[in-house]
Amino acid sequence: MIFTQPIPLIRSKFGFTLLITAAFILLQQPLNAQSENSAEQEIPIQVPPENSTDPENLPSSPIPIQPTQPENVRPLNEQNSLLSLQGGQRLMTEADNAIASENYDLASQKLQEARQIFNQLSNFYSQLAASFSGIDNRLADDQRTKALDTAQMRDQATYQLALVHRAQNQPELAVPLLVQIISSQQPTRDLGKKAYQQLLELGFVDIPYPRSSGEDQPPNSSQSRDIPSADL
Repeated sequence: MIFTQPIPLIRSKFGFTLLITAAFILLQQPLNAQSENSAEQEIPIQVPPENSTDPENLPSSPIPIQPTQPENVRPLNEQNSLLSLQGGQRLMTEADNAIASENYDLASQKLQEARQIFNQLSNFYSQLAASFSGIDNRLADDQRTKALDTAQMRDQATYQLALVHRAQNQPELAVPLLVQIISSQQPTRDLGKKAYQQLLELGFVDIPYPRSSGEDQPPNSSQSRDIPSADL
């Protein structure tokens, strides 16, 4: 009889504890599910990096050109080369065709390009000739010959360009070119004589050259001075 009274109180406390525990478990289940769902949503998509070392992902690198391979060598004697005799001669031919069709603007453009190519070639060959002078005279003489040949082509293109400027009624553009030709060719050579004749026809000079044998020639006052070379 003494121990029968506290039993209902113990049972009631135990039952109340069970209810609280059960309620706590039920409240925790949605929270855990939400946390699991959010964890699943936060999983990042695995994308291979751009600098991946996987050979399949690496871009194909360009194959370096080997200059020693004959199939990879680009010769400068092609017509489409920007620095070759053939390229300059092709421009001269195109200029002749443009002159024949009286397209003087196109002819002027082609002649200017050809003139620049021949002038660059002449300068490069002259530099090589000077570099090998006294070291390999045979090589130096060969380069010097090429320099003279390309300079002749340059002056010929310059003369054609001066004629085009005359046809366009632009003597102010023709005169400097004709003077450059005489300085480069010297008046005694055929192209120099033609250039001087053009100056005479334009009225820039008034004394014909060459003179007839019966005319008195004044003393040559230009012998004591150096004639500057053509600056193209």
